[in-house]
Amino acid sequence: MTEASGKQRNEALRGLLRQADWSETKLAHAVNRLGTEAGMSLTYSQPSVAAWIRGSQPNERVRPLVVAAFERKLGRPVTYAELGLIRPESAAGAESCDTVESLLDLGKDDMNPSRRSLLAASVYSAALSVPLFADVANAEERERITGPTARIGQGEVDVVRRMTGKIADILDELGGGHARPMAAAFLVNTVAPYLRAGAREAVHRDMLSAASDLTYLTGWMAMYERAHGLGQKYYHQALKLAGESQDQLTYCRTLRGMSLQASNLRHGRKALDLADSAAEAAPKAGPRLVAFLRGQQAHASAMVGDHRTAFARLRETEAALSKADSRREAVGGYDRAAYLFHVSHVHYEGRDLLASISALKQSVRAMPRQERQGRLHANAVLAQRQYELGHLDEACASWGTFLDDYMVLSTSRGDEHFEKMRTSLALHPRARPVRGLAERVRTVAALKG
Repeated sequence: MTEASGKQRNEALRGLLRQADWSETKLAHAVNRLGTEAGMSLTYSQPSVAAWIRGSQPNERVRPLVVAAFERKLGRPVTYAELGLIRPESAAGAESCDTVESLLDLGKDDMNPSRRSLLAASVYSAALSVPLFADVANAEERERITGPTARIGQGEVDVVRRMTGKIADILDELGGGHARPMAAAFLVNTVAPYLRAGAREAVHRDMLSAASDLTYLTGWMAMYERAHGLGQKYYHQALKLAGESQDQLTYCRTLRGMSLQASNLRHGRKALDLADSAAEAAPKAGPRLVAFLRGQQAHASAMVGDHRTAFARLRETEAALSKADSRREAVGGYDRAAYLFHVSHVHYEGRDLLASISALKQSVRAMPRQERQGRLHANAVLAQRQYELGHLDEACASWGTFLDDYMVLSTSRGDEHFEKMRTSLALHPRARPVRGLAERVRTVAALKG
C-alpha cells in the first residue's frame, strides 16, 4: 500500500464507515470478497483498514473494490473523492478515472448548493482539446464491477430517454434554474447506477447513448445559464459516453452544442472549427440533423467574416429543413424558428440590423407556444437589436413581451437580459415608452429579489 504525503488522516473514509454501520474488519472482508469476484486473492484485515484511515492509500488495483464495496452496502453511487482516495491511473496512463466516475463527481458537485456556485464560476477554455470519435469509440472497455442483483434491460433505457424528454419540457416551461438540478440528481442517483449495472452488450451501449443525450442536455442548460466552465465539462463527458456507445450522431450533436457555446462567448474561430468538426463527424444524417449542423456552420462562418459561406450554409439549412418531418425532438431538435434565429445571427454579424430584426420577428412567431425559455431569449435579443437601431418604442414593446415570460421562469440568462434592459432604459428615463414600462420593471425586480 502507498503512504499518503504527510500521513493526513482520511476522515472521509471514517465517515463513510459510520454511514455504512461497518467496522474496519467488515470493510476488509467486503473488499476481500470483491477481490475474489475480480479474480484477485486478497487477505486484508482490520489493521489494513486502520492504516488507510491513518492516511495510507490502498493499492491502485484495490481502490475500485473499496468504492464498489461501499456502493453495494449503501445502495448508491460512491466516488473516490467521497472516500478520500486517489483515483487510480489507467493502464494506458491517460484518463485517471472512468467516464461514469467523472460524471458522478461532476453531477454530485452540481447537486450540492455549496459546490454549485464554485462549479458555475469555473472558467471556459477555448484551448481545451476535444476527444476524437475514433479514439473514444475504440478505447478499451474498462471492467465494470456490478452489484449482485444489479441488472438492467431495455425498460431502464426507456426510463432514461423518457426522463430526458420530461426534463427538456421543464426547461422550456420553467427554466434551467429548475431543470438542471433535477437533471444532475437523475444522472447521479439513477443513470450512473444503470451504467454500472449488468446488461447485455446491446442494452449497455443503448444506456450509454441515452446517458450521453441527458449529459448533453445538462451541459446545454449549464451553458445557457452562463455556467460555461461547467457546461464544457458536461459536454466533454457527453462526448466520451457517445464514443463508448459508438453513437456517432450524439457525438456530432454534442460538438455542435460546443460550437454554440463558443459562439456565445465570441470565440468565432473556435465555433467554426467545432461546427465543421461536427459536420465532418456526422454519419449519413437525416435532413433535420443536416439542418441542425449547417445552421451553426452558417452562424460561425459569419462570425469570422466569411459571409459568402455563411449564406451558402443558410441555403443548405433551409433546403434540408424543407425535407424534414414535423417531429419534435427533446434533445437536439431543429425547426423553422431555430433556422430563422440563425438567419438573424448571420445578418447581425454582417451589421444588417434591419434584416436581422426582421428574421428574429419571424423566428418568434414560428416558435411553439410551450417553448417559453426560447421565446424569452429571442424577445430579449430582439429588443436589444431594436434599441441598437434606435427604435425605442418597438424595443420597449419587445421587452414587455420578454417580461411576460421572465416573470415565471428561473433562468440566469433571463437575469442577464433583465439587467441589460434596465441599463438601457435608464439612459432614457423621460421617454414615453420607457415611463410606460418603468412600474412593471420595478415590480419584476422586487419579485426576483
